[in-house]
Order: sequence, then C-alpha cells, then structure tokens
Amino acid sequence: MKFNIKDIFREDDSEEISSNFIPLISEEDGKEEPNAKDGDELLVLPLRNMVLFPTVVMPVSVGRKKSLKTIREAYNNGLEIFVATQRDNRVENPNESDLFPIGTVASIIRILEMPDGSITAIVHGKKRARISQMVTTSPAMSAKVLFVNDIVPTPDDKIFTALFEAIKELALKIIKNSGSMPDEASFAVRNIDQPMSLINFICANFGFKLNDKEHLLEIDDVKERGYQLLDLLNRESQLLEIKASIQSKARLDIDQQQREYYLHQQIKTIQEELGNDASDVKELRAKAKKKKWDKKVADLFEKEVKKLERTHPHSPDYSVQMNYLETLVNLPWNEYTKDNFDIKKAQQILDRDHFGMEKVKERIIEHLAVLKLKGDLKAPILCLYGPPGVGKTSLGKSIAETLNRKYIRMSLGGLHDEAEIRGHRRTYIGAMPGRIIQNLNKVGVSNPVFVLDEIDKVSSDYKGDPASALLEVLDPEQNSTFHDNFLDVDYDLSKVLFIATANSLNTISRPLLDRMELIEVSGYILEEKREIASHYLIPKQLENHGISKKDLKFSKTAIEKIIENYTRESGVRELDRVLAKIMRKVARKIAAGEEYNRTIKAEDLTEYLGVSSYEKDKYEGKGEIGVVTGLAWTKVGGEILFIESSLSKSKTPKLTLTGNLGEVMKESAVIALEYLHAHAEEWGIPESMFDEYNVHVHVPEGAIPKDGPSAGITMLTALTSAFTKRKVQKSLAMTGEITLRGKLLPVGGIKEKILAAKRAGIKQIILCEENRKDVEEIKELYLKGLTFYYARDMRDALKRALE
Repeated sequence: MKFNIKDIFREDDSEEISSNFIPLISEEDGKEEPNAKDGDELLVLPLRNMVLFPTVVMPVSVGRKKSLKTIREAYNNGLEIFVATQRDNRVENPNESDLFPIGTVASIIRILEMPDGSITAIVHGKKRARISQMVTTSPAMSAKVLFVNDIVPTPDDKIFTALFEAIKELALKIIKNSGSMPDEASFAVRNIDQPMSLINFICANFGFKLNDKEHLLEIDDVKERGYQLLDLLNRESQLLEIKASIQSKARLDIDQQQREYYLHQQIKTIQEELGNDASDVKELRAKAKKKKWDKKVADLFEKEVKKLERTHPHSPDYSVQMNYLETLVNLPWNEYTKDNFDIKKAQQILDRDHFGMEKVKERIIEHLAVLKLKGDLKAPILCLYGPPGVGKTSLGKSIAETLNRKYIRMSLGGLHDEAEIRGHRRTYIGAMPGRIIQNLNKVGVSNPVFVLDEIDKVSSDYKGDPASALLEVLDPEQNSTFHDNFLDVDYDLSKVLFIATANSLNTISRPLLDRMELIEVSGYILEEKREIASHYLIPKQLENHGISKKDLKFSKTAIEKIIENYTRESGVRELDRVLAKIMRKVARKIAAGEEYNRTIKAEDLTEYLGVSSYEKDKYEGKGEIGVVTGLAWTKVGGEILFIESSLSKSKTPKLTLTGNLGEVMKESAVIALEYLHAHAEEWGIPESMFDEYNVHVHVPEGAIPKDGPSAGITMLTALTSAFTKRKVQKSLAMTGEITLRGKLLPVGGIKEKILAAKRAGIKQIILCEENRKDVEEIKELYLKGLTFYYARDMRDALKRALE
C-alpha cells in the first residue's frame, strides 16, 4: 500500500481525542484478517486513556484536527489504520517514543456526527501489530508496521477451557456487584463463546489501569493473557467487597439519622396533642375557610399546608413555606367592591376634580353605563398620554372615587427587573411576589383602579424586560389567568381597571401599545389654566397654608400674568409651586401682623415673585425679508420659533445652517433649497444667484436643540422670501413637512402648536390639507380669532404666505 502522506494532509493544529467508549464484539469473532501486509505503511491514530483490542468494535470521540483528517481519509478511501495508545495523555503531538510499542490494526466502520457537534468514529480492531519504522509525524503520523501473531491454545485444552469459564463467572459477579456497569455488559459476557473474544472484550471493557490493559495487549500467549486477566479480576472483586463493606457502615449512619428524624416527628405529634405547636396551621386554616377561591387553589393550599406540617419549625424551609401560605390566604381571591352606578354623581365627581379632559371623562362614563346594563364587563386598559403636569396621575384617584373602588398607584419609572412584575420563584432566598400581587394584597380587593405611572420610563437589562412582562398584565384576553412566579398559580386580573400614564409613546413597545386604549391628554391654554388656578389650585394652597378665603384673593389679571410670565409648561405643576410661594410670603406677613394687600393684583407680583422668569412669545411682525414664524411642539407644549435666512455674495457658494439643529431639520433645509433651485424660473429667481450667493439659515435660541421635519415649509418660505425679496404676510405662522416633489405633508402636535400661536398673537396659520381633520377635533374656544389656510403642495403655501 503506497501513498504520499503529504499529498493527503496539510498542516493544522491538533485537538484532544476523548476516551469515553463502550466496546463491542465484532460478528467475525477474530476470524477476519486485515487487508494490510507486513511492512505496509499505515496511518497512525494515537489514543489517550484507552486501548483497542482485536475483535473489539469501539466508538472513539475524535477532537484533534489532525486525527479528524486521519479517520476521514481512511474511511473515505477504505484504508486500514494502526491504533496505538499514548504513554502520557498530556502530550498533544505524540511521536514514536510517546506511544506504546504494541497496537492494533483496525478499520473504520462509520463516522458519526453527534448532537453536541463532536465526531465519533466506530473502530473495529483486527490484529495486533508493532511499529517497525516511523515514516512521518507531520502533518499526520504514519508508520510501517509488522503484525504480531497470537499463540492460541488448541480447542481440546481442558485447562484453557476451565480458565475461560472461571473468567466468565468472575466477570459476571463483578458486573452484578459493581452497580455502575450496564446490564448489556452481563448479557454480552454470557453470550460470547469464543475464548479469545471474551478475553479481549473484558480487557477493553473493565476499568483496569491503562498500563495493565497495555500489558495484557502485549502478551502473545492467549492462555497467559487469560491468567493475567483472571488475576486482575480477582483484585477487582476484592476491591468491590471492600467498597460494599464501607457502604454498609455508612448506611448504618444514615439509618441513625432517619431514626432521629422519626423521633422528632413523634415529639412534634405529642406537642400537637398537648396543643403547644399548632397555632400557625390553625390560623391559616381558619383564614382559608373564609376565602372564595376555586377548587384548584384550595387543593394547592391544602397540599402546601401539609408540607408545612412535615417541616421542622427550626428548619429554614419553614419560614419560606409560612411566608408563601400567608401570602396565599391574605390575597383577595374573588373579593370585589360594589361599583357606583349613579351616572350623574360620577360625572359630578369627575368635573369637580378635573377641568377639561372630556375624552377621558366620557370614556369612564361609557364604561360605567355598560357595566350598569350588562352587570359584568372586562375592565378596559386605558393609557393617558400627554405632557407633564396635566393631571394624568391624579385623574386615577378621581376615577376610583367615581366608581367607588380602591386606588393603587405603581410607579414604573426606572423599573428594569422583570421580577418586579412577575415576582421571584420560591427557590430564591428572600423571594416575594411581584408588585402587582403585593398591591392587591395591600388594598384587599381584586377590582381596584390600578394606575401604572410613567409606563414610558420602563427600561430593560440582563434581568429581563418588564415591558414584555406587562404584556400579559395589560391584555384583557390573558390577564384573567395572570401567573406570578412566587404564587405559581393563576390569578384573575380581568376586573382590575388599569390606567397607564405616559409623556411620550415613542419609547413604548408596539405590542404593549396595541393592548391599550390610547387617550391623549393635551396641554391647557391660558383660559383653562386660569380656571384651574381659580377653582382648584388657589383653594388648595389656601387650605395648605392655613389662610382663609377672605384673607387673600387673586385678580384675574394677576393669575394671567403668573401663567404667562412666571411659568412655561403645558400643565399646571409649576403654576401650583408659584402660587404656593406667594402663599408662604402672605402667611409670613399675617403671622408677623404686617399690612398686606388682601387682593393680589398684577403689579404686586414683583414683590412676591421678583422679576418675570419668562417673557411671553410674541409675534415679531416687522415685515423683514427672509424671516418667517414657524410652530414647534415640545414636551412642555407648543412654541413659536423664528427662522431667519440671508444671502451673501461668495465665489464658493454654500449652505450654512446654525441654531443647534438636528439631522432631520438640516435635511429639511437642504430639500427646501433644492426645490427652490429646481423651480427658480417659476418664482422669477435668476439661475446665477445660486452660483454667486452663500445661503445662511439660522434658528434663534441656539442653546436649545431642535429637530423634526415640521419646519420644512417654514424654511422654504424663508428662503423664497430671501431670494425673491418678497415679504411674508403679517401675523402668519406655518408648520408642515416638505418633499422634493413639492408635496406638503401633515405633522403632529397640532393642538399644542395652535395654542402657542394664539398665545403669541398670530392671526393666520398655514397647514397641510390632511391636518384639517385635526383642527376640526379641537374645541371652537381654542380656535377663536384664528384663520386657517390649508395647502396641498408647497406652491399653494408660498402663494398664500408671500406678499
């Protein structure tokens, strides 16, 4: 058999060969002769921690890349290999001196790819051999081998027959007593009739030391190999007897521990008979009798109570089990408050506590009406979103009072652990139920108004995603079987009225948004804030500071000046703080007996609050070319902004954008300039202007970041005004996104932008035609004094905007 080993392999790193195997016996029982001849060059497969014997079929887990190539090449080309055992299993790249001299010529029956990704080769040992000359060691090992013949006794050798029977009998005894060898080994030993096959099988299969196995392989005389094997089996049998003796003594110690356990149980029983130690269990059972839970929960409770009874009171598991059972019996299973079905009274409570918010109030009244008619209804999942300070959270209290239900508020801001929602499994130390179950335990009913505050502030990390856990809580189709990890039993949340609050919907996942009914709570206009201050905030602060209504009053102009010059917000939270500041100063004067004005007027505010904190946004209608008023939405409501543009001669014209603009806003400016360049002839702009002038667009208040596409039409109008030298219509503002094709696209935040325009004294507003529906949904009160122009494209908007 001639081949060039270097043509077959290339250099590569080697990996480990595993030694976990279960030897089998081939069907030939040693009758099959190898195809190789004396002096043939064979690939060498080094093994660690295992020895292959003739007639034995053995799986070998292959890890070294060099060995993988060896077995694949031999298998694919039907080549036989020489299998030898390493002297030291720590050697990664063995040479001839690292191998035992005697090995086995073998063939590869099959190569298997295991589920864990490892490779296993099924190797069939054929005949013993020794290395006569090592040919190569890299990239793979190959050697010329000489066969070593076995000296086999004649069939009529009675001594060898008796030796064969003794080996079989002792091997069966060891298999029976070991407890670690499989039953298949006993079956194989009984059914092997060939003496040499049996000896080789036992040599390979039993847990002898590696050197002992190699010594057995090197013995030429099969009878002598049998004697040596019998000696090893005797030693193994004696070792098993010693182990059995040790285990017997250990069992006696365990029996003593069990005896002590039974004695403790008897003592516990005696104590129960005396009435000394059953108070905990009796109290739990007494509470359980009053519960309205179903059979499944009752069976679980009984099972867990019995487990508690079997647990020693001083065991750490006792307190864990007790904590679980107390949580179970304290929960309000199927316990509900009776809803208030007086629709008129409910409307009065909502109107008393909150000004405006008509959509929210209408939805609550509708739910109450349907509940009154039907008698049973799954609670809706509401999400109130809008700027801070508009009363989203406090609305939950009013809804709870309206429905005559208990009130729970759970803040989700900064929540990043899923266990806060679903609870911990009882296997953890200090485990407790999630905050949903904990809060229900506190209020004692299963149908409260549950406010999930700041749901847009939920975060996630390696501990899980709380937003995903909320999917089950906020799904009316699933929350009737809410599963808390601590309880490990379903709990019905379908009667809970969940109200989520958020400032922005952008950070809430789409699946979570899909499960909630979204209701926008927009900011307040000046008139609404004035009413809220007069009817809600001022009476509250007077009471908080111990001042009677007759001792202090506010004029209408004073309240308006506070709103316009000392606060800037969509809600009324800052307004409440400013009023409290005035109350403190008045309270000080009253307490000191000093004189003060009982009616605070606009001119008195400087004394109490100092100079104005803010200046009212005003329209700067100076008729300047290239200056246009835009409308923007912020987290605290709408604002107006001015976009300025100017042209300056330059040999290398460029577009400059300043004012801390975001990427989207910069792109809007580029689109506006390109559109104007493409339609220059239509607006009477010479083509040469674009090659001779620098274009500078600036948005004032550069310290404030600005972004979004809604300033697109404003930028286009400013640039057109600068290039055509035409002024913009007076008292005009606009908002809308633009495209390169000249389309005007709709934008959001229309109500807030309209309120900002009205505060600033704007009279005319240009919007996209598709925003008409948004304007029609706004109350007529907010639109009074405003004229709206709706444009479908930029050409219509420019014709309306420019003089």
